[in-house]
Amino acid sequence: MVYWLMANPKAGEQGSRGADFWRQYLEAAGIQSIRDCSLADTAWTSEIGPRDFVLAAGGDGSVNAAAGFCLESGATLAVLPSGTANDFARNLGLPEDPQQICDLVSAGRTRMVDVAVAEQGMFLNVAHIGLGTLPVRESSGETKRILGRFSYGAALLQKLSAYRGFHGVIETEKGKVAGRWLTIAVSSGAFFGGGNEIPEASAGDGQLDVVAVRPRSLFQLLMTFLTVRLSRSSPKRTSTVVQLKSPEVTIVTRSLKTVTMDGEIAGKTPLTVKCRPACLKVVCDELVTTGK
Repeated sequence: MVYWLMANPKAGEQGSRGADFWRQYLEAAGIQSIRDCSLADTAWTSEIGPRDFVLAAGGDGSVNAAAGFCLESGATLAVLPSGTANDFARNLGLPEDPQQICDLVSAGRTRMVDVAVAEQGMFLNVAHIGLGTLPVRESSGETKRILGRFSYGAALLQKLSAYRGFHGVIETEKGKVAGRWLTIAVSSGAFFGGGNEIPEASAGDGQLDVVAVRPRSLFQLLMTFLTVRLSRSSPKRTSTVVQLKSPEVTIVTRSLKTVTMDGEIAGKTPLTVKCRPACLKVVCDELVTTGK
């Protein structure tokens, strides 16, 4: 059994949550056979075995890459939250204390989670089309450093007043919804965008959640957001927001639109996403299921 420590050297404030940071807690938890590795040189991935653990110390992009290695090898994914958003870690209900996280890894308590797959790639959290892609495309590293997860919202607000949306058709197993959209998010879990909660969702429910927002005034959008946030219930279909659940989703846009997945540019529309239920083994006590 090998613990592959894949740490992003820039993770945390000024790189404060890199390999050295996590190694001290892992060793205190009694974990031996720790081997350092990185995304810069992936030759080590050919050595991963099904009894191994891949420890992803970084943000959601790093966790996404580690999950891919685990799916190929059958290894277990352990998330050591170190990035800006850490949405996948929220799905796992991981404690904030680093030592408690490493104790979980040592204990080997695991659950199975879903993964979303598409021609453009795979994701654990969310795929975005429209306004939701702008934080990835335009947020600077300096903005993320200063504002942290709030940089996602800052980037959106800067563009919101001028963005007119796009025409698209969303197709699920229950039918089609067409219209002009401000943004469309397809989520495999219950959180995206730095902690935004999707009502009645889980990373292990075998479903994809589509949250599509129509172009509206800033006031209407804020009121809808607050209503959903406070009630913690799905809006289903309103004049502003549509939320759909389905194991498979296809989105076709009138013109080609950028698709981002887990904070990285993945390609262009059309987008067809399928949920692969309970296919990835992860370290956690219980998966989070958001309330109604």
